Amino acid sequence: MKTAIITGGASGIGFAIAQKFVQQGIQSILIGRDEKKLKEACCTLGELAGCIQGDVTRLEELPSLVSDIKNKYGKIDILVNNAGIHLKKPFLEVTDEEYQRIILTNQVAVFSLTREVSRMMIPEKKGSIINISSMASQYGIPLVIAYTASKSAIEGMTRAMAVELSPLGIRVNCIAPGFIKTDMSSKALSNDPERKKKIYSRTPIGRLGTAEEVADAAWFFASDSSSYITGVVLPVDGGNSIGF
Repeated sequence: MKTAIITGGASGIGFAIAQKFVQQGIQSILIGRDEKKLKEACCTLGELAGCIQGDVTRLEELPSLVSDIKNKYGKIDILVNNAGIHLKKPFLEVTDEEYQRIILTNQVAVFSLTREVSRMMIPEKKGSIINISSMASQYGIPLVIAYTASKSAIEGMTRAMAVELSPLGIRVNCIAPGFIKTDMSSKALSNDPERKKKIYSRTPIGRLGTAEEVADAAWFFASDSSSYITGVVLPVDGGNSIGF
């Protein structure tokens, strides 16, 4: 049985990925900060789900966290770097502290956790690392400078990790979700008809995506179906990135 770590796995896209993995018989370990949400998620997912309350920004704790998972489950086959935070604020008003907080969570923690997990994968000579980016890295979107910078870094890191780790048997790929339907996005678009119109008009498929569709892409990268694919960034966006 394969074992996967999914950060931010208690809700949204992370939960959908965990659900897909559990359906495929993968032991899925969810890491998150909200203990109540984690327990609810694990209860819903069933016996193949495990929960660890943890903050990925506590970098000094990551080596022991990963080591504990390896010791308990025997190996780590898949890592999904999904945890992330957002900040919507004009560029000129973003403080150094706010910028660094986004970078720490969305970028530095991904680097540190992936390094530690890779050390566990190397002796097995196999593994799949899946990073979650955003279409913000493809566009110039106003009011999200820190988030955009962090997700652009994730895509560059994906390629850099892939060239070093793939010769050791570890594939590294990235998913860049487009506009995905969540409670939060649905509410936001209902309150902003102009933005909703703009999104739909440049999305050739003509609708928002679902978290389950992102999860399907994650399962593809986690499975042997993508055994000859590494270092790619896959938009799951209904064609939004090529729409006009």
